[in-house]
Amino acid sequence: MNIFDRKINFDALLKFSHITPSTQQHLKKVYASFALCMFVAAAGAYVHVVTHFIQAGLLSALGSLGLMIWLMATPHSHETEQKRLGLLAGFAFLTGVGLGPALDLCIAINPSILPTAFLGTAMIFTCFTLSALYARRRSYLFLGGILMSAMSLMLLSSLGNLFFRSIWLFQANLYVGLVVMCGFVLFDTQLIIEKAESGDKDYIWHCVDLFLDFVTLFRKLMMILAMNEKDKKKEKK
Repeated sequence: MNIFDRKINFDALLKFSHITPSTQQHLKKVYASFALCMFVAAAGAYVHVVTHFIQAGLLSALGSLGLMIWLMATPHSHETEQKRLGLLAGFAFLTGVGLGPALDLCIAINPSILPTAFLGTAMIFTCFTLSALYARRRSYLFLGGILMSAMSLMLLSSLGNLFFRSIWLFQANLYVGLVVMCGFVLFDTQLIIEKAESGDKDYIWHCVDLFLDFVTLFRKLMMILAMNEKDKKKEKK
């Protein structure tokens, strides 16, 4: 038998038999909202890069935090759906603006870092998302406690590094943080499925979880690539 004559059943690849049809429809809304967030965040980042507003990092962080709290406080219902989508778009826009200072730094070092970091983040996010979707239900939920403990340790080490100013500790936090965020993609994806199966259909708030995972992954990968590029330039001198 010629193995090259076999046909691949792409329909079977896209079937998630362990996920109910209603939850699959919910996930479609979540990822459609996620795509909207990515587009709006890219617009926000572009606005900063073009305008070079110096205080954008601080102001956008405060603004995005305020919008996220407002979104959290607004109940999920059919009547508030358009309002909450507007808040989500505003949150994504300001998050994109907040990436501006890091984008400026990478552009100054090597502009090719940005597309490399974005494509790398997209590949990582897609692979871990598919792993969570195809895996047995609740198989990655055990990661929750481990990931939160790792985040706490990273926070403590970051605070300690304000005094030690160790470049090695800073780099370790970036690499460990990258691994931790990959774990969060697995955990959050399966947690969204379980919430939807239990009747929680707030796709807008579920989108926020995945969007923050993607942005954090992108930021860390971007900084890692920027540091590596700076080291290469130092070696050439």
